Amino acid sequence: MQQSQSQSSGAPSCALLGILAAAGLAGAAGVALAAVAAHRLESPSLATAATMLMIHAAAVIGIVATALRMAQPRAWAIVAGVMLASVAVFSGAISYQAFMGEPIIKGAAPLGGTTLIVSWVAVALLGIREGLRAR
Repeated sequence: MQQSQSQSSGAPSCALLGILAAAGLAGAAGVALAAVAAHRLESPSLATAATMLMIHAAAVIGIVATALRMAQPRAWAIVAGVMLASVAVFSGAISYQAFMGEPIIKGAAPLGGTTLIVSWVAVALLGIREGLRAR
C-alpha cells in the first residue's frame, strides 16, 4: 500500500488543513444561523440550513480524519471538499431566501442538495474501495 507524503511525514496536506478550517467556519455559521432562527427570524427553512451546516461540518472533519489514515487521501479530500461546497450552496441558498424572500439563484438549493447526496455516496464507495484494498 502506497502512502502519500503527508502520511509518511505525519503532517496533513495543506488541502486537508484548508478543508478542516473551512469545516470549522461552516460549523460556526450553522450555530449562528440556529441562533438567528431561534431568536430573530423564526423560520423552519433557516433552522434546516443551520442543521445541515453543523451536521456536514462534523462529517467533513470526520472525513479529513479518515483521509489521514487511508491509502488514497487525495480522493477523500476531494469528497470532503465537494461535501463542504455542496452544503455551502444548499444552506446559503436556503438562508438567502429566508432573509430576502426570494431565491438567490433558482435551483441552487436543489443543486446543493443533490451534490450532497452524491458526496455521501462517494464516501460509501471510497469506504468500499479501501476495504477491498485492505484484503
